[in-house]
Amino acid sequence: MSDKPILPGPNSPNGGPIEPVPLRDALEERYLAYALSTIMHRALPDVRDGLKPVHRRILFAMRELGLDPSGGFRKCAKIVGETMGNFHPHGNQAIYDALARLAQDFAVRYPLVDGQGNFGNIDGDNPAADRYTEARLTTVAAELLEGIDEDTVDFRPNYDGREQEPVVLPAAFPNLLANGSSGIAVGMATNIPPHNLDELCAALLHLIKFPNASLEKIVELVPGPDFPTGGVLVEPRDQILEAYRTGRGGFRLRARWEKEDTGRGGYQIVVTEIPYQVQKAKLVEKIAELINEKKVPLLGDVRDESAEEVRLIIEPKSRTVDPLVLMESLFKLTELEIRFGLNMNVLSAGQIPNVLSIKDVLKQWLEHRVEVLVRRTGFRLKKIAHRLEVLEGYLIADLNIDEVVRIVRF
Repeated sequence: MSDKPILPGPNSPNGGPIEPVPLRDALEERYLAYALSTIMHRALPDVRDGLKPVHRRILFAMRELGLDPSGGFRKCAKIVGETMGNFHPHGNQAIYDALARLAQDFAVRYPLVDGQGNFGNIDGDNPAADRYTEARLTTVAAELLEGIDEDTVDFRPNYDGREQEPVVLPAAFPNLLANGSSGIAVGMATNIPPHNLDELCAALLHLIKFPNASLEKIVELVPGPDFPTGGVLVEPRDQILEAYRTGRGGFRLRARWEKEDTGRGGYQIVVTEIPYQVQKAKLVEKIAELINEKKVPLLGDVRDESAEEVRLIIEPKSRTVDPLVLMESLFKLTELEIRFGLNMNVLSAGQIPNVLSIKDVLKQWLEHRVEVLVRRTGFRLKKIAHRLEVLEGYLIADLNIDEVVRIVRF
């Protein structure tokens, strides 16, 4: 390729010369920019508030609309439009999907959106269109936003510079570990399971008292994930410990079941909790296929008697079938047992993607809260100083009221 610049043509930008660039360099530069944009602004959550930009913008837009937990509901179409128009210039369906998931109690351990209407179900049915559903913030979301007006976090211009949006939320709630997260970027991914808030608070209090606490003690206080759909964790403790130490690993999760006598020596198996992110309708369909294909000779029938609570009935072929043997075969062949992968790949300080241990995640959240509290205290002290200055002026005016009246009169 010649080093001689090409003269400006009809399509040249700004009428300047078109510089020859090797195709490889151009592709590398543009793909790197795309990869960084995907990693930083779409797929990976921030360790401080546990949110991706789309979720953060949805919650902030709902706050701007005044959708407090004690207030009324608004159409999700309005929320989606406000989010898309002011903060997130992407497809409205993508925004609504993110909004709907925050309201699903079977997908999120502590929902951030209080939904009214059809937001989908554990069978895998989709939510109703955004013009039919309504939403407002939950008290948990209010905790994430608490103090945002008190200079606790930085703001930046939105995509067109007309509005300001928060870089991160104050997050008075350990959302990353409490609700988990998942996402796929360019060359990296994240998958974090939800955890029990009481256990996380116990671990955080222990870290405040003992900053050098061992990982073993942290895992003793947070023994494993706590999924919104329940289930039984059957992963050995040493593997759980290693997964939390390295930030990578997995957890084997089984459905919870019990034997129910039906009389005359017969019984049936009742499944009351299914593994996380498993669609119940597809699970029943898979078990029915196994019966039709005669791949589980011990299995007689399956039916779904679920109402508000999960209740799957599994009938053995005969009353002499050992229920443990039957369930072990189903665990092997169906999603009654899954392996949920752990990959704690998050953005530290909103800028650095790295895989952290559970202790590092908790410590970085505490560091963020310290910064928030220091900034909030400084903001409140400034307001107090301003108020004292105003009151000092009032006092001077009161002590010299005649002079004040004379100045005002003339």
